[in-house]
Amino acid sequence: MGPNIVGVGEVLWDLLLTGPQLGGAPANFAYHARALGAGGRVITRVGNDDPGREIILRFQEMGLPSGTVQIDEAVPTGTAKVALSGDGLAHFSIQENVAWDYLAATPEALSAARGADAICFGSLAQRREPARTTIQQLVAATPADALRVFDINLRQKFYSRASIEQSLQLANVLKLNDEELPVLAEMFGLTGSASAEEEIERIARTFSLRAVALTRGPNGSLLYQKNKDGTRWSDCSTRPVSVVDTVGAGDSFTAALVLGLLRKMDLDEINNAANEVARYVCSQAGATPVVPAEFARRLSMASS
Repeated sequence: MGPNIVGVGEVLWDLLLTGPQLGGAPANFAYHARALGAGGRVITRVGNDDPGREIILRFQEMGLPSGTVQIDEAVPTGTAKVALSGDGLAHFSIQENVAWDYLAATPEALSAARGADAICFGSLAQRREPARTTIQQLVAATPADALRVFDINLRQKFYSRASIEQSLQLANVLKLNDEELPVLAEMFGLTGSASAEEEIERIARTFSLRAVALTRGPNGSLLYQKNKDGTRWSDCSTRPVSVVDTVGAGDSFTAALVLGLLRKMDLDEINNAANEVARYVCSQAGATPVVPAEFARRLSMASS
């Protein structure tokens, strides 16, 4: 198995018209990381109820370890109502006061974080205490050379300037989309730039980020990377696809991005591979479809 990759935060059931689908960005991310050749796991929390037991069973079926799935005796497993617009874009209405809001820094969670080559976290699961403090503690517990990926994932009202600033200070990689970039730029007084590239570079300098990934839906993605040799950019368009829904596409992109960065692949290679994975997920129903083995082979061509 490849590098140890951890998603930390929410897991839930996406309630679509076609029926419930397993969701939550950290869970989607960990699933796709594993499908692409990594050792993926999720640090999360479910209720002591049938939906929670079904999540644990589904994790086991998908090859995700369940030892870092905590069980809450007081509150239910999370859900989100999902409405799809005509172009397949997902709009979420997320239940409050659920199990993952009470995520704890258990010995199992801390051990997983300390052994991680990369950890991915977002803003949604930090919407309240104690989960906010727990997530930041777990991210801080990762090794000094680990990738700490903040997939900002702005949802509804569930974020604050303080939690985003704290997360950016902990992170060394940022992933966001073209709707989130202007929100972030305005939040930190970084607007007034002539281009997305300038805003990204200002955010990266402000928070000492190694890499930033901007996804732009049908317009592809833009990657920024800073290393000892300077800065690099990769601008990748994407091919048209018949979209079933976009749920989980961004998380699959992040998983491919992380594997590419860990394996020190060329930035254009990473960008192209991540776009193709996300494009495939858009063509399938739900966030965690079976992923063709060719994607894992493509991301394993470079040694770590």
